[in-house]
Amino acid sequence: MTQDYTGTTYQDVHDASLRLIGKVQRTPILESSLLNRWLGHRVLFKAECLQPTGAFKLRGATNFISALQASGNIPKHIVANSSGNHAQAVAYAASQAGIPVTIYATETISPVKAAATQAYGAELKLYPTRVEADRAVADAAEADGTVWIPPFNHPLIIAGQGTAAMEALQDHPEVNAIFAPCGGGGLLSGTLLAARELAPEALVIGSEPQVANDASRSLQSGQIESLSGPVNTLADGAATPSVGEFTFPILQELDDFYEVNEQQIAYWTQWLQHLLKIHVEPTSAMSMAAVAAWAVNTPPGQTAMVLLTGGNISQATMASIWQTDYLLQPPTIT
Repeated sequence: MTQDYTGTTYQDVHDASLRLIGKVQRTPILESSLLNRWLGHRVLFKAECLQPTGAFKLRGATNFISALQASGNIPKHIVANSSGNHAQAVAYAASQAGIPVTIYATETISPVKAAATQAYGAELKLYPTRVEADRAVADAAEADGTVWIPPFNHPLIIAGQGTAAMEALQDHPEVNAIFAPCGGGGLLSGTLLAARELAPEALVIGSEPQVANDASRSLQSGQIESLSGPVNTLADGAATPSVGEFTFPILQELDDFYEVNEQQIAYWTQWLQHLLKIHVEPTSAMSMAAVAAWAVNTPPGQTAMVLLTGGNISQATMASIWQTDYLLQPPTIT
């Protein structure tokens, strides 16, 4: 039975998948035999870092624009607010559709993500704080013929992001648990919609940085909680101020949720890059802390699916990740 959360359903995810054919990559599933042996479980990785823009965000942005095109409501101008991966995704998808785009971001945006956003043809406007950037994009969206594509809090974004889990579960429906990071909750919401339909017995488990634990606090209090201000975390893709009114009701259906400290984020970023031989963002690797906790408390021999959300890392972040070498001993899960 298709479940309905705030009007967004698995059917929306399925419809999005049809719009994305030929426009995004059906990314591969990777695994490490060494990691499987160490953890006592099979761990599969959906490598969204191999999308053209290096992250899953291309799915939501492309679905949004494709839906506009299908309805004949093609805007004159697109605007978006983002810390990086959504900016690149909207810039790329808009350029493919031939629509001018302006991105509003903070001055702390990752340089590599800023450069890529501009390379895709977007105008980039920077502001000292997230609040100022959000206010500016809201003002810009008032212009005639302009459409604002939000980073997570919209049914079309949720549905588009959910196609990553949909593909993963079509390829491997036997999974016992599926893991994804949480920023604003678009990917994790879409993942839950896909999992409840395609693998209804599987657990859906989220994670976020301990220093940016607004989602965790929201799930505990039963209402949307916000960060008090900017935070400094390696997992910059999960440092959104709060989840949204569309994503939160879906997130409340999660089976478990973990807060992850900065050492764990660096630790698993190193190990995943080493074991999988691909470039993995800290936000992606963060989920492995949740996998390790699940593995300890789960009978051996089960299968986990991890959504590797992106692979765009600045030099400064890479240097921070490697301040300590965690590869001297095999991973521990106790």
